[in-house]
Formats: sequence, C-alpha cells, structure tokens
Amino acid sequence: MLQLIVDWLMYSVFKLDANSGINAAINFFIYDSIKIILLLFVMISVIGFLRSFLSQQKVKAWITGTKGWGNFFASFFGAITPFCSCSSIPLFISFLAAGIPLGVTFSFLVTSPLINEYLVVLMIGFFGWRITLAYVISGMAIGIATGIILGKMKLEKYLEKDIFTANLEDACEIKPKGINQRIMFGINEAVCVINKLWAWVLAGVGLGALIHNYVPQSAVQAIVNKTGFFSVPLATVIGVPMYGSCAAIVPIAVVLFQKGFPLGTALAFMMAVAALSLPEAIMLRRAMKPKLIFIFFGITTLGIIFTGYLFNLLQKILG
Repeated sequence: MLQLIVDWLMYSVFKLDANSGINAAINFFIYDSIKIILLLFVMISVIGFLRSFLSQQKVKAWITGTKGWGNFFASFFGAITPFCSCSSIPLFISFLAAGIPLGVTFSFLVTSPLINEYLVVLMIGFFGWRITLAYVISGMAIGIATGIILGKMKLEKYLEKDIFTANLEDACEIKPKGINQRIMFGINEAVCVINKLWAWVLAGVGLGALIHNYVPQSAVQAIVNKTGFFSVPLATVIGVPMYGSCAAIVPIAVVLFQKGFPLGTALAFMMAVAALSLPEAIMLRRAMKPKLIFIFFGITTLGIIFTGYLFNLLQKILG
C-alpha cells in the first residue's frame, strides 16, 4: 500500500518520469525511509512497553543468580536493549561495578549492538524471517562464545579499577506504574530512539538507493570474484573502523546482497560496523587497558568472520 501511494504521488501527481534513474532512486529513498521509521516507532513502542516490567537491579540479580546461564541471559538482555556499541558501554560498566563477572558482561556488550528490536524489524522487512532468525541466533552465539572465552582467560587485571569506585548512577532504571504509564514509556522510548536514529536511517537508505540504482551488478560481482574466499574477512576488517547504527547499515547490506555480494559477506560487514568501532574502543579505554580492548576486538572479529562464512554456506537454505 505504501509503495502504491509513493508511486501515485511521484508519477501521477507530480508527473515524474518513471524510467529516470534519479526518480527511481528518490522513490526507493522515500518508500524505504517511511517504512523503516514507521516500523521502528511501532516495534520500539511495543518492546519498550514490555521492557518497562524489568528493572536494571532485577536484571543484575537475575544474571548473577543463574549459575552456568549467566552468559546466555546477559546476551539475551543485550538483544532486547536498543543500544548501539557506544551506548552499551555505560550499562556494561555498571554491571562490572555491581560485581557481575567480566565474561558475562562481555556477552552483553557484544550482543547489545548486534541485535535489537529495530534491527530485527529492519531485517524482517528486507531479508525475511528465516535470515533474521538465523542472524539473531548467530549474534547471540557470538556474544555467548566471546563472553565464555574471555571469562576463561581471567583478564580482570586489565580493567581500570578506579572507574568502578565511583558512585555510578543507575540511569537506565525504569519505574513506570500502571498500563497508561507503561504505554507512554514505550512511546517515549520510541520517540527518543528515533530522534537519535532518523539521520542514520536517511543516510543509510540514501546510500542504499544510490547503490541500488547506479552501481552495476556486474561491478559488484567483479569485486566479489576478485576477493573470492577472502571477501568475508575483508568486509569485516573494512567494517571495524567504521561507526554507524544498524538502522543505517542494514539498507546498505541488503543492497550489497541484492547486487551480488554473498549473504554472509554482507552480514559480516554489517556486524562489524554495528559491534566494533573506533569510538567504542576510545570509550572502552576509560574502563580497560589496551591489551584487553585488543583481545576483545580480536575475538569478536573472529566470531563475525566465522559467522560470515557460515551464512555463505547456508545461503541457499536460508533463501
């Protein structure tokens, strides 16, 4: 329906040429921007309403009280929180200050930017539910595995201890009461998140529209053919120094996929941009020594590369 309205406005009301490349790019941009922002608003409102029943203190007690399951529940909590890599760091630090084991907190830190409600909405819209479900499972697997590995390595000595002596304010504590307050909490959270994301959405969709309409598929395929087996690590390494929201990266990843990039290669790029970034490393330096940051980035990068290869193998099955 939305696509029909956009087509009608552009080609019937404003009499634009439907065969023009620039008009096709504008059509793509308008349709996807409106669709994404509407989906984000609805889904974040719903998830925010549900999340209003959880307090951060209860989550801390829940994670620390589930022996053997701490990494799983930390990863799950990361998946349902709407944070980018940098926004996850204050909560990561507060978990450490509360005495949650380092490996468990890393499971949260890895999963939180990789999976969240708006990313799931975007991926369902662009890739379908099979690929989205596989992505969610793989994202949590990376977070759980990374946390377990880092926890086994006993790296607490590489933490900057002084930061945890401060009286950290529990800024994420939520205490709405009653259905109306919880509904408004969800709506307000959606507005807050969209206010932070809308520019990323427009930037990502805009770049996706240009790639979709102006980059020949043969050129993209040539790049993939030249890199061959190494396309996944190359896409991951390229994505690590970049910083962006998944709201911006998902449209770019899907266009790359449509242009001929293997599924795993496109998703590895998206994961690297979402989960690892130079701004994140700079912020983490306040809490960690460089060696721990390097180990964290290295293990997470290897997990993303492995997942990229796995998705390339499963591409035909996932459709």
